[in-house]
Amino acid sequence: MEPIKLISPSRAIAIVVSNMIGTGVYTSLYLQAAGINSVFALLFIWITGGIVAICGALTYGELAARIPRSGGEYTFLSELFHPSFGFLSGFISMTIGFAAPMAISAIALGSYANNFLPISPMIIAIGTIVILTALNSSSFRIGANFNFAATTINVLLIIGFCIFGLFKGHHEGFSFTVNAGDFKQVFSPAFAISLVYVSFAYSGWNSASYITHQIKNPVKNLPFILIIGTLIVITLYTLLNFIFLYSTPIPDIIEKGKDFAYLCANNIFGETGGRLVAILISIGLIASINSLLILGPRVTQALTLDYKAIKGLGVENKHGAPVWATLLLTLIALVLIWTSTFQQIMTMIGFTLGIFTIASVSGIFILRHRLKKNGENIYHTFGYPYIPLLFILIEGCMMVFVLLNDPKPSIAGITLTLSGFVFYYILTKSKKHVN
Repeated sequence: MEPIKLISPSRAIAIVVSNMIGTGVYTSLYLQAAGINSVFALLFIWITGGIVAICGALTYGELAARIPRSGGEYTFLSELFHPSFGFLSGFISMTIGFAAPMAISAIALGSYANNFLPISPMIIAIGTIVILTALNSSSFRIGANFNFAATTINVLLIIGFCIFGLFKGHHEGFSFTVNAGDFKQVFSPAFAISLVYVSFAYSGWNSASYITHQIKNPVKNLPFILIIGTLIVITLYTLLNFIFLYSTPIPDIIEKGKDFAYLCANNIFGETGGRLVAILISIGLIASINSLLILGPRVTQALTLDYKAIKGLGVENKHGAPVWATLLLTLIALVLIWTSTFQQIMTMIGFTLGIFTIASVSGIFILRHRLKKNGENIYHTFGYPYIPLLFILIEGCMMVFVLLNDPKPSIAGITLTLSGFVFYYILTKSKKHVN
């Protein structure tokens, strides 16, 4: 039965890529351009965000190789710190950590797809979630193969968009220079603020660690999957933003606001450009929703292995799909859409999710300290200890900035997360009674 469940590295890389590419790369450049007018600095923001993501991926590669179990942060934090800390991470992931971004992506999909489909955006959003849930509940492999196909189409369309834009999109005022003024903008407060937006666009680089037990030879392949998937997205993001700037003057991008991608596409493709961008983003969002339906239930499944009172949620069907965990994720996402609370929840828990990621990367130092042997046949974090330290430093600074800039959602997110201790206490007590 087990070979049916396992997927190849290429399918897992597609899950990483699809989980990362959402609407952020198509909607945040105008916010960055409002404070920065240097093409070099604007592109360097995306490269810097990519460097941070690759530092995280390089570190997670070793964590996943040495702790080859599904669950991501839940597994790492439980193993390296304390089960209660891991449970808080798993509790948020099981309830709203994946459901909120899925709801956001579905609503965005409805809005974009409505540009070329005469169907209500809400029907598109709910219908997509229901169809993809049925797909992923039937078979893990079918869901992964669909994700690979959708992601491949999305990547090819992005590459085609960039190539066509390079030949047809040049505007007369475009200038790419690197001088003292450009470097001054790199070290400006506006650059730091923009990096926060970019970090959200890169979130998802850690996604393959959630499905460790369903990847072929994870000890060998997971580091490769995390790193290659992240590098692909860094390349695509940098190319896309170069084409946006190459085809459209910065003042026009600022004036157009969050819909600047439509303007860029019109400059390249003419009147049909806006519809092409809507199709491009829609395909990416379908793949993103599908990847969340693959990943989220695996965190729930990891919890059920440790807490028998909820073990029924993690049961897989004969094709490797945790049906009940998938249905739970879908139900929560649909409730969030129905009540329109997903945006507020995502803002609330964003800070907390960052804490769990930083703590997981910090765990590499604990893991190395515990090791009696280096394990020469296992992947070692490239550039250790500087790579994980760089990630912790930059992510930590961004977290402090977010907390100081808008403390209420961050504090609310921490409060909501800490409520998970109640469930931890209940499940721990029931665990003792079962034993």
